[in-house]
Amino acid sequence: MVINYYKVLGISPRASASEIKRAYRRLAKQYHPDLHGGSEEATKRFALIAEAYEILSDPQKRKDFDRQLAQSANGEDSILFSDNYYARKLRQIALERRYNQIVDRIIEAEREEVIALQKVIFPLVALFLSIFFVAIFRPRFFANAEFFGKMALITLSVIGFIHLISRLREGFQKYTYDSEKLHNSIFEEEEEKRPYSRSVAFAFLIFGIGISLGLGWIIGNYLEMFVAAAMPRLFSPTFQTEFILYPPILVLLIDIIHYLTSKD
Repeated sequence: MVINYYKVLGISPRASASEIKRAYRRLAKQYHPDLHGGSEEATKRFALIAEAYEILSDPQKRKDFDRQLAQSANGEDSILFSDNYYARKLRQIALERRYNQIVDRIIEAEREEVIALQKVIFPLVALFLSIFFVAIFRPRFFANAEFFGKMALITLSVIGFIHLISRLREGFQKYTYDSEKLHNSIFEEEEEKRPYSRSVAFAFLIFGIGISLGLGWIIGNYLEMFVAAAMPRLFSPTFQTEFILYPPILVLLIDIIHYLTSKD
């Protein structure tokens, strides 16, 4: 017999798209392999749930499935519905192959999600740390550099700034929602996947920058004699405009290093 995906999700054949989505999310959370120690049984159950959602969430695939389900109910003879040994064996092989494909897709999707999250987290952490250390050591590389050195610092800073803004924009688009527009898209799946409001994320960014700068400056004042003695020509006891150049450069360098070390 053909697998009844409606029964897999525990819904009526007349279920709406939103009911299908809610049932899938509830069961996916309940049977996620990570919650069951990665057991084979839970993985197969999770894969079947994912397959059911994939079929029923697509109008054309659902229409084709409904037709197959009706044929099965009418007892039409085919390899899909026959109960003989060889038909069952072929269906089992096809089903296991399907399980493997779905599990592979799930693993790949999770891997892509981790990579996407790292693309946001690493530049953000690098930004906070770079501001912190620049506030401590207050270097004056730009003031002591020759013309070409200054041009190189400005160029790297501009590239780093553009790179940082690009990463932050990706993060805001992927992981935050606009609370003012939420009422217009409360039933859309994309909005529900975003865990933070845009205003909260922006406040966190400003708060992180402020804390990094404040703590770094306090520690820098405490270590001022030691730092000034270690690099007398490069240390500035007061704030200099050129300090703004350095965090984007450090973010760019750290992100490049992370990219090179994480390549397969």
